[in-house]
Amino acid sequence: MRHTRTIARALFGITVATGGLVAVAPMAAAITIPVACSETALVAAVDLANSTPTSDTLVLAGGCTYGITTAHGGATNALPVITTPIQMTGPATITNASLAGLGMFRIAEVGPTGNLTLVTGVAFTRGNVLGDGGGILNRGAVTLTGSTLTGNTATGNGGGLANADTPTGTAPAATFTNSPLSGNTTLLGDGGAIYNGLRGTLSVTGVTGSPLFITGNNAGRGGGISTINSTATTLTQTAITNNHALLVGTAGGVYRQGGTMTTNNAPITANTPNNCVGSVPAVPDCTG
Repeated sequence: MRHTRTIARALFGITVATGGLVAVAPMAAAITIPVACSETALVAAVDLANSTPTSDTLVLAGGCTYGITTAHGGATNALPVITTPIQMTGPATITNASLAGLGMFRIAEVGPTGNLTLVTGVAFTRGNVLGDGGGILNRGAVTLTGSTLTGNTATGNGGGLANADTPTGTAPAATFTNSPLSGNTTLLGDGGAIYNGLRGTLSVTGVTGSPLFITGNNAGRGGGISTINSTATTLTQTAITNNHALLVGTAGGVYRQGGTMTTNNAPITANTPNNCVGSVPAVPDCTG
């Protein structure tokens, strides 16, 4: 009973912070949390969802831009680190809104026990971090459906998303469905849009006749995607085009080093200085 009352008080706190009505769920049940359009409300909602191991849904305020002005998950994360299954439902944008956008924090980090799902037009933008994963650093599981990572920057690997190198333990997994990535950058690292690291798995899927675009991203190597000794990378109905590698002679589209890669109707074209040159083994169905 004491624990139930604690949850009820926490839920009441969220109701006050968000201005929405939240039904008190049974202790073991998932909850749905309406999140008012403010930084404080969003951070409180993530904290509440993290407080129980059940899967919870944060219903973001439609059309809201949640401007995050300071880090709330250690020194380098806009949001508290995701440690449980959390779904965010849009349409809404979560962005680095620090002074001139220079605050050095990514939008989200997903821990080994975490599972972050973004659906219905959630955009993570302007993450800016010293390290890996400008938009998202993933050590657990990340799923984007009809959502976007745009304009994020990392000094290390993965301007948009980084599946962290993971020698042992939980291997990170990222799934993108109809979720384009554009304008993401690593300064000298790998994977302007996506970095799929050691033991990671990555699946990127569009729709027949309407491919998922990975475009306008920049990296030291692999302007679109870099996959380094990962378990598996699968690209389906995905167009990787007009990305750029900053280091001379490296792959502007997709760079692969080891691991298993499968492509299905996934053209890799018009990237500079080349598409996939230098990958070992070669990227399937990619030339130039």
